[in-house]
Amino acid sequence: MDTLTKKKEDEGQAPKTKRITGSEAIILSLIEEGVEVIFGYPGGNIMPVYDALYHYQDKHIRHILARHEQGAAHAAQGYARVSGKVGVALATSGPGATNLITGIADALLDSTPLVCITGQVGSPLLGTDAFQETDVIGISMPVTKWNVLVTKAEDIPAAIAKAFYIAKSGRPGPVLIDITKDAQFAQFDYEYKKCTSVRSYIPAPKVEASKIEEAATIINSAQKPFALIGQGVILGAAEAELRAFLEKTGIPAAWTLLGNSALPTDHPLNVGMLGMHGNYGPNIKSNECDVLIAIGMRFDDRVTGDVKRYAKQAKVIHLEIDPAEVDKNVKTTVAILGDVKESLPLLTEKVSANKHEAWMEEFKKCAEIEFEKVIKHDIFPEKEGLTMGEVIRKINEKTKGEAVMVTDVGQQQMIASRYFKFNKTRSVVTSGGLGTMGFGLPAAIGAKLGAPDREVIAVIGDGGLQMTIQELGTIFQDEVPVKIVLLNNTFLGMVRQWQQLFFDKRYSSTPLINPDFIAIAKAYCIAGEKVTDRSNLEAAIDTMLNHKGPYLLEVKVEKEDNVFPMVPAGCSVSEIRLE
Repeated sequence: MDTLTKKKEDEGQAPKTKRITGSEAIILSLIEEGVEVIFGYPGGNIMPVYDALYHYQDKHIRHILARHEQGAAHAAQGYARVSGKVGVALATSGPGATNLITGIADALLDSTPLVCITGQVGSPLLGTDAFQETDVIGISMPVTKWNVLVTKAEDIPAAIAKAFYIAKSGRPGPVLIDITKDAQFAQFDYEYKKCTSVRSYIPAPKVEASKIEEAATIINSAQKPFALIGQGVILGAAEAELRAFLEKTGIPAAWTLLGNSALPTDHPLNVGMLGMHGNYGPNIKSNECDVLIAIGMRFDDRVTGDVKRYAKQAKVIHLEIDPAEVDKNVKTTVAILGDVKESLPLLTEKVSANKHEAWMEEFKKCAEIEFEKVIKHDIFPEKEGLTMGEVIRKINEKTKGEAVMVTDVGQQQMIASRYFKFNKTRSVVTSGGLGTMGFGLPAAIGAKLGAPDREVIAVIGDGGLQMTIQELGTIFQDEVPVKIVLLNNTFLGMVRQWQQLFFDKRYSSTPLINPDFIAIAKAYCIAGEKVTDRSNLEAAIDTMLNHKGPYLLEVKVEKEDNVFPMVPAGCSVSEIRLE
């Protein structure tokens, strides 16, 4: 905003408009929304925007050139997840726009606020199958919270303002604005007004006092209450409110994959991870508790197992911002709609102080069983080969719960999520609902830019790394000091585990013949080291963490290690396997 416009506003006068192109309006609108970083890739039908960006880049806004549009989308996700801001991605029409779709779908399932802006062919060419024309509005409709095609320059500011409001309000999610090339070139009188409401759109339902009373009555009479923490706590910035509720009631709490770090790892009421590869106690106790309190989570099938045999003995209280999630998978006894930052304190006020010490002891006994049968062998192995679990344990010892963990998808994702320790919220970036291999490397770039003062460690498998390995170029060009821990077992590990357990070890298309990853990193001027022996592991981790720039640490781990516990697909959470 120029000085004259600011002075006019301060004096209570209407700001004068400024005649500019649609493309410049896009950049100025992003600046008005506080955008500091954009992830993108140029092309023919977004070129006017990149030309406008030329005059603002580095002074007002930073552009990170991804090596693939999918990488731009995942980087924007990583940025949003750790910063709490809206991630922004730019792409051209046709393949540029369609390459964003995986990241957009990932963001929708994981409630990540993104604004994606795509160029489109000129208005006269719409519907003619012109060069690089695709119906990105039709394609993206099922995987966006809102999308819009803009064909007039004067509509650009309002579309961007609405996009940011929708993306970050209520249950966050991705939006897409498709802007024709002629709208980018056309001039108009620019004026920007932030969006504060949209007719018929209610971001957060009003909390009903009667539901709070009803839920409190149930909780106060419970003998074995159990809280499930979802990402809604983090998205709602309700971590302090969560702790106040748990500490007053003495209720044990477990977290979903995306709810990880909402509660510090070492909190005495934190009993571990839910889900298919979650901890033993949280899974079996889901089918033994008398009251289940779901806080900002959606009862994903990876958490419930066979939903027909999930928590049938329990009264279910569901605190949820999105009415569509209530009773969708699990029938609730009481649904408290609204933002958990508002509803949790109201509930805390009404519940009685308690400790539930005997109930907590049951979780501790389960933890002891799991330690003896699983954890001890994962993190303190007696076998000759290195394990994924011991690598994470060693990193924990060095980072002391302060680092941001970014993962790809697969065995390393589950191991890292199980064993990484956290003191701070917004410390986990992983692909939950979509399970996107290739997510980890670009997401780590965004995470580091979103939290530049924190150590960002990307834990990636050899399969996932090769899906987006070109983003090493982005790390090189933009000097992003991420630390990459490559757990290399020369397999598509999670698929191989299923083949071993359920397909009589028919390892069909899962063994990998891999390149020299350290040499590839070196080609991008990224330092690295390969570790094959336990005696070298600790020193190698020290070298990585002390290195000022980006670093690739490749660790050769056991080829056929499995991730346990495990709830087999279609089974009840009570049927969790420890071996």
